Amino acid sequence: MRSRDLWQALSARRYLLSAWPWRATAYLVTGAAAGAATLVGLALALVVGGVLTVVLVGLPLLLLTALAGIPLARLERHRLRLIDPAPVPVRPVREPPATGPWPWLVTRLRERATWRELGHALLFALLLWPLDALVVALALAAPLHLAAAPLVMATFGGGAEAKVLKQWTVTDWPAAFGVAALGLLLLALGGYALGLAAGARAELARVLVGVPRDGDPEARVVELTRSRVRLVDAFEAERRRIERDLHDGAQQRLVALTMALGLARLDATPGPLADQLAKAHGEAGRALAELRELIHGIHPKVLADYGLTAAVADAADRSAVPVDVALELPGRLPQAVEAAAYFVVCEALANIGRHSGADRAEVSGGHRDGRLVLRVRDDGRGGADAAAGSGLTGLADRVSVLDGRLSLSSPPGGPTLLSVEIPCDPCGPRDPCA
Repeated sequence: MRSRDLWQALSARRYLLSAWPWRATAYLVTGAAAGAATLVGLALALVVGGVLTVVLVGLPLLLLTALAGIPLARLERHRLRLIDPAPVPVRPVREPPATGPWPWLVTRLRERATWRELGHALLFALLLWPLDALVVALALAAPLHLAAAPLVMATFGGGAEAKVLKQWTVTDWPAAFGVAALGLLLLALGGYALGLAAGARAELARVLVGVPRDGDPEARVVELTRSRVRLVDAFEAERRRIERDLHDGAQQRLVALTMALGLARLDATPGPLADQLAKAHGEAGRALAELRELIHGIHPKVLADYGLTAAVADAADRSAVPVDVALELPGRLPQAVEAAAYFVVCEALANIGRHSGADRAEVSGGHRDGRLVLRVRDDGRGGADAAAGSGLTGLADRVSVLDGRLSLSSPPGGPTLLSVEIPCDPCGPRDPCA
């Protein structure tokens, strides 16, 4: 059952006979204990860190104090299982760009969830745990003390008197049993009070350290962004699979067929049969050439093996218009970024060859300030429109999936400049892109 079932249980007749009052009590009691321990821990960390700051040793301790909300939030999500058996969804957080403690620390300090959880820790240590303890004292401890009045009178008062809540003195048995009846009534009401308090605390905890029941817009945006990236990665993996299957399967069969037809032409005597074999051999050769072009267009092997710089140079060599390449990259980039940038360049060069009337083109760019920057320029007639069926609209959508931007400047008379910017980090030995 979920936390909202507690609210439903509060309106049921058998609520007091169920396990919910006990679970609510355990949640509040553990909250009071954890809050008191958090207050002591934070106070000690701040005092020790402040004293040791003069020798610079306390600065790391104070910095780590900002992360105190992370373990406490994890503990709170486990405590929520006392009254909410369903796991508490956690707000998605970014993955560190590299392995190691420093990238992890920097990423966590930049996360909004880290500061929200720190706020929860401070609220927990300064306000919430005293309220938990007060609710337990008023709703459970005080009624139990009243209900135990006859037992206290018989055990400690010698049957003559009993002190109730250290305020009132009961001197006869009828009064003692009357106080006990009042305690039982208040204990029943206290069971509902414990449920209400625990339910309210659980909802507050969900807002601060989890995802609210109606969903978190920020978490949905993060998850949608991640799902877009996963779709792009899956699409690229499928392209590579198709390219590999065509290269290793259909292309090899066509090569074998072409060779067989060529050998048959050599053995055939001149005549109609030789003419048909020659025709079939020519068709097979053209089909093989078209298949190779198709494979190259799906995912070129040079891109997978040698990276974006080599792939752009290869595309420039095959362009119908002479192309100068001035692309400087520090190394390999993520596969999705390389693929998107390569196909943008190929589409731009194809458009230059078909429509621009240019005498020369240039591909330039590099990796600067955490972004891949590409520029494709030509000296053609200009007047290009990305929305007029040039194929760049789909490429712009593909770049935007990677949080990038594609822009086109093409005034009448030229020149035309296509610019692409995609945020990314170069691949390193510890986090290879391939």
